[in-house]
Amino acid sequence: MAVEIERKFLVLDGSWRAQVTHWIRIRQGYLNQAKECSVRVRVAAGQGWLNIKSVTLGAKRHEYEYEIPVQDAEEMLDTLCQRPLIEKIRYFVGFGDHLWEIDEFEADNQGLVVAEIELTHPEEEFLRPPWLGQEVTHDMRYYNTYLAKTPFKFWRPQG
Repeated sequence: MAVEIERKFLVLDGSWRAQVTHWIRIRQGYLNQAKECSVRVRVAAGQGWLNIKSVTLGAKRHEYEYEIPVQDAEEMLDTLCQRPLIEKIRYFVGFGDHLWEIDEFEADNQGLVVAEIELTHPEEEFLRPPWLGQEVTHDMRYYNTYLAKTPFKFWRPQG
């Protein structure tokens, strides 16, 4: 069984940009969003992917990912996926013993920047970069499945 252990955080500022090792542009959409799982199509770095992920709040979720022909993925994004699509640039930043993925969203989610770290177990300790902000792992609003239904540009301030 494939399990992903990932924690999500907001970022405090753009100081992480000086540490970027590389980046990729990502375009993704959802073929379904059921209460049990999401089925996602993604194009990134010239490759196509089909991803099935459990809809579970928290750091640990079931995830299955399969490479598919990029032409098929592009066609599914253009014709089959729910709107709006998720468009973002993913930056890779090494800090301590981990590689951070920082997603800077575009289009309907422009203005949102989220840092993610994959861990080997939920209690794994890691160094916190100085640009790391509030943890949002347990806040469904920051999951891509939510952003595809309720884009960041429509959010109202909390409080």
